[in-house]
Amino acid sequence: MADPKGFLTEDREVARTRPVAERVRDWNEVYVPGSLLPIISKQASRCMDCGIPFCHNGCPLGNLIPEWNDYAYRDDWQAASERLHATNNFPEFTGRLCPAPCESACVLGINQQPVTIKNVEVTIVDKAWAAGDVTPQPPERLSGKTVAVIGSGPAGLAAAQQLTRAGHTVAVYERADRIGGLLRYGIPEFKMEKRHINRRIEQMRAEGTKFRTEVEIGRDIDAAKLRKRYDAVVIAAGATTSRDLPVPGRDLKGVHFAMEYLPMANKVQEGDLTVAPITAEGKHVVVIGGGDTGADCVGTAHRQGAASVTQLEIMPRPGEERNEGQPWPTFPMLYKVTSAHEEGGERVYSVSTTHFEGDEDGNVQWLHLVEVEFAGGKLTQKPGTERRIPAQLVTLAMGFTGTDVKNGLVEQFGLELDARGNVARDAGYATNVPGVFVAGDAGRGQSLIVWAIAEGRSAARGVDRYLTGTSTLPAPVRPTDRALTV
Repeated sequence: MADPKGFLTEDREVARTRPVAERVRDWNEVYVPGSLLPIISKQASRCMDCGIPFCHNGCPLGNLIPEWNDYAYRDDWQAASERLHATNNFPEFTGRLCPAPCESACVLGINQQPVTIKNVEVTIVDKAWAAGDVTPQPPERLSGKTVAVIGSGPAGLAAAQQLTRAGHTVAVYERADRIGGLLRYGIPEFKMEKRHINRRIEQMRAEGTKFRTEVEIGRDIDAAKLRKRYDAVVIAAGATTSRDLPVPGRDLKGVHFAMEYLPMANKVQEGDLTVAPITAEGKHVVVIGGGDTGADCVGTAHRQGAASVTQLEIMPRPGEERNEGQPWPTFPMLYKVTSAHEEGGERVYSVSTTHFEGDEDGNVQWLHLVEVEFAGGKLTQKPGTERRIPAQLVTLAMGFTGTDVKNGLVEQFGLELDARGNVARDAGYATNVPGVFVAGDAGRGQSLIVWAIAEGRSAARGVDRYLTGTSTLPAPVRPTDRALTV
């Protein structure tokens, strides 16, 4: 145990963010560099090393949280990194992007603020990179088996790295021009700088993983032919089919899906574009959707110089404490103020968009909305609450309906789908087609980055067993549990 009295003597502290006036002028990560180092050992000391560590249950990866908290408290950062990487291929991703269901399950959180698990995690891995402790781990020998991974998001990268280390020859196919999937083009730079992805890719290349960009399986390469070329295939395409808003005026210029808007800003940061084709500069921006993707749109609009930013959510404002229907240690839906919300803008709850209004040139100018309430289990509009707000750029960030598998991939492979429209698979992540496996959003539906990595690792074990008859890769933590999907 780190410090038997740590949870009694130390209060929760988290990473400090840079001043708003400073950070909205650049695209660097919002946190003060190095702000965690003076406090992280004390924060790790708050871990009680519980007899039943519920943080393990909260984490789909089964991260060994009490163990690396203890090492962090004792300043044994190399050992902490080893225990962290034992269950997580990319802790610098999850430490920045995961909503931390582990913290919601922390036993200390029953009556105090939970341990800052996420901050400890990202400190460990950042120190490991700085110290040169994160090195390539190429296999000792090759199996002679080949695997194709379709998709280079967190699920695909995790599966590819595990399979490469198991000795198989792995090629990752990505339809975009760069590796990373939604990590690359869906996550703004201010939430995670892309250098973190780049150095992991270089590590994977050094281990032997091959990458093929600008290749879409189902269009550029027939899926059936790909299956014949490789001994096994892992489908790890992300959930990129956005939920639409079919209301009058949807076709006006200036109304875009979030995933049309956000990638353009990232391409500017990559140096591909000088100015984003879709920009918020000088415009009244409305973001429809109150989740993390919506917050990403808010922060991006601030940095592009929006005249105003309004975020709409059809649901009521969540509470700041757990309700009876979401008891500890479940992941609660709480009111959350992200760094993007700290930077300004207005958040409006319990409203529904009725239609958009444009000018004579077909550009959106106004968004009409109405207040709504839940009554008798139904969502109803409140009479007399209709109004309009200025909207010269609207981003639809209402989640995703599934993976874009309508490019011929499903038909060419001959895959079966489940009732939710995802690729059907068994407990070992195998589809109905021998040798074809599925991981992440393609089989699970829209979910968290931590679930994507967990599924990629688990699917890799299934592939390894299929190819060799056994597997030395780590066993999945809970291969079919969906309880913590958000």
